[in-house]
Parts: sequence; C-alpha cells; structure tokens
Amino acid sequence: MSNRIVFATYGSLGDLHPYMAIAVELKQRGHSVAIATSEIYRDRVEAENLDFYPVRPDLPAKNTEEAQVAIKQAMDEQKGTEYVLRQLILPYLKDSYNDLVQALPGADLLITNPASVAGALIAEKTSINWISTVLAPISFLSAYDPPVLGNNISRIELGLFSTPINKLLMYLGKLSIFSWSLPIQELRAELGLSPAKDPFFQDQHSPDLVLALFSQVFAQPQTDWYKKTSVTGFPFYDRQATELSPELLEFIESGSPPIVFTLGSAAVNDAGSFYIESALAAKQLGCRAVLIIGEDTRNQLPENLLSADIVTFSYAPYSKIFPYASVIVHQGGVGTTAEALRSGRPMLVMPYSHDQPDNAARAERLGVARTIKRNKYQAIAVASELKQLLHEPKYAQQAALIGQQIRSEDGVKVACDRIEAYLSL
Repeated sequence: MSNRIVFATYGSLGDLHPYMAIAVELKQRGHSVAIATSEIYRDRVEAENLDFYPVRPDLPAKNTEEAQVAIKQAMDEQKGTEYVLRQLILPYLKDSYNDLVQALPGADLLITNPASVAGALIAEKTSINWISTVLAPISFLSAYDPPVLGNNISRIELGLFSTPINKLLMYLGKLSIFSWSLPIQELRAELGLSPAKDPFFQDQHSPDLVLALFSQVFAQPQTDWYKKTSVTGFPFYDRQATELSPELLEFIESGSPPIVFTLGSAAVNDAGSFYIESALAAKQLGCRAVLIIGEDTRNQLPENLLSADIVTFSYAPYSKIFPYASVIVHQGGVGTTAEALRSGRPMLVMPYSHDQPDNAARAERLGVARTIKRNKYQAIAVASELKQLLHEPKYAQQAALIGQQIRSEDGVKVACDRIEAYLSL
C-alpha cells in the first residue's frame, strides 16, 4: 500500500542526509515522500525526485559573513546549543509550524528529527501518525549510559557517579534550561495544548515509535530510553557522493595511506588554525596527508605548508576517501563519526559542541579513537596523538573489527521496515 510520508528536519547536511537515504528507499518501495527543511537544501532534495517543502528559519547561504558568524556561535563549546535553540530555532517556531503545516495535507505519516520542534507540536495538535527520531545517543540523556556533554557539566564525570546521582544531575540540567522553552509554551497555549513538562526531550518524541538512527555497536539500548525505541543502524546516504577526483586518486595511489583531516559540513566554516596545525603535525611525522578544507578561503594553507606529500581539496566524499586513510582526524559529528567507523580506520577526534564530545567519547571507548580538546589542538600534541594511532596496532585492529560490524548492518532497510510496519498497524 502506498502512503504519503513527510520528513521534517533542520540543521546541517548531517541532519539531512540520513533522512534523504531513508526517503529515497521509501520512494523506491512505492511511497510518496516529501522532505520539509531549509530552503538551501531544495536542489539536493529535488535531485532525488522527492517533494520539497521549505520550512523557516532559513539557514544563511554558505560562505557569507552571516553564515560564518552563525557557525562560530553555534559551534561554541559552552554556549553553542543554547545559541542554536534560542537564536536559530525557537524565535521562528510559529513560522516553522505554519510552513510545516503546508506540507501535511494528505499525509499519512510525519517523521521528525530532534530539532523539528514544530513537528512535535503539529503531531500533538493534529494527531497525525508520528514517528520521531534521534541521530546520536546523547539525545536519550540516559542515566545508565551517561553522556559526555560539551558544557560545564562535562567537567563532572557522570560515569563516576551512581545511577541515582546521574538521574538527579540530569534532572537539574533539564531544569536549568527549562526557561528556554518559553516560545514553545506560548505557542502551545495558542494552540490550546497543555504546558510542556519536558519540552526539549520527552515531549519531542512520539509515544508510538522512536527510531534511533545509529548502530548498537555505538550505543546499547538502555532502560530509560524513550518507550518503543528501535535501533536501526546508521542510515548511510551515498547516492550523491561523487567519485574521487583524478588528482586526489593519483595522490592516494602514489604512496603510503595518508592521514585525512576534515571538519564535516558545519565546523569547517569555523576551522580556526585546525588545518595549519594539522599540516604541521603531518610534516613533523613525515606522513602524507589530505586536508579537506571546504570552500571557506580562510582554510587555504600557506604555500610553504603544501608539498608533494601534503595536499588540500575542497571536497571528497567520505565513503570514498576514508577507506584509503591511515588515520582520520575529524570533529566528531555523528555522520562523520559513522563514516569513519564504517571505513574501519582509527580516528583522532577534536570535538566542538552538541553531540560531538559524546560521540568522541563513545568512539574512544570502542578502542578505535583518541580525543584531543580543541584548545589543545597544536601540532606537537596532534603529532603525539597520531603517533599512537599509527604505531600501536590495537587501534587499527579494533577499527577494522568495528568497521566489519558497521558494514554488516543496513540502517536504511531496517528503518524503512520499521516505518512500513508502523503504517500497517
């Protein structure tokens, strides 16, 4: 039976691609599928012959001063999450609600990501069939598998405390940000809905089905996760991944496996000295390196740091480049981390904020990664970390094992099967 399914998401490419992968598969299974998100992604969505609906707030165009300012604030370790919620999302909540409503006539199912605050309100107001999702384990804020947070609480090692203490700390953490929810409470009142009790966590999720779009290798289900949660595996999106350029392929094939340095699709616009320090570290180690620097001209290396062994490229698809790497150095976004895990290569993670510190900690606990703080990312320290990843066999061996496990999963198929099973009820 064909159904009309609408995905609502907001954020970086890491917040779009998992849903693109699932949407394409659902369309191939005969469903009518739409994605409602920021206008800047229209071309990507429509290139897959999926219906597109613009939902405010609009993200600033890439490589503009406005985008650079927004990314810098959004990536701040202490205030990044607050900025995203209180400056980028919640001031436009009513606009988001009104835009998303336009995508839903005739829809049989709404699927939301954690940043789609409006989607959760619409689901409650209209009683439309609703599946919510999480992209990273930190969204569950489990007391039994306590997260590593990128704010002051991160200085308290939650894992050192008992479960009751963890629960108390997390309750106090939620209480400390409750005032941020005022725009949600105001719109709920306008819609005739009762006040939200847990506006940024439980109230953002469906009571019927929550899809955890990551691997159980990365996080095991816990008893305090949202009810009716199903772990699918990572839903990798490879369809728009181009082949490696002839120049990059020639470089890869001309010598030993390079270290690959990258900062994902968002943090790359707030790189600071990351690429200079990376090049210096590679040079100090005598290693070949590929630096994926994006389109921000501030990331271009001085000529004296470029050589036959150290090269830069604005873009390379991770699914194509990572398997060639000796080590992958990245920012810890869940999409980048998933690709690194799939490649079976060890990694050095320099997390910024949001889910990144927790993703880094999880990769480290798996034995496939080491972590370095952003304010410690200097060539000598980076070289020291890389030396251990390159020369201690345990990292490569464990990364290869984890890579096999991740590649054996099919997160897209499992997610689509769960969605169709829900619709058949």
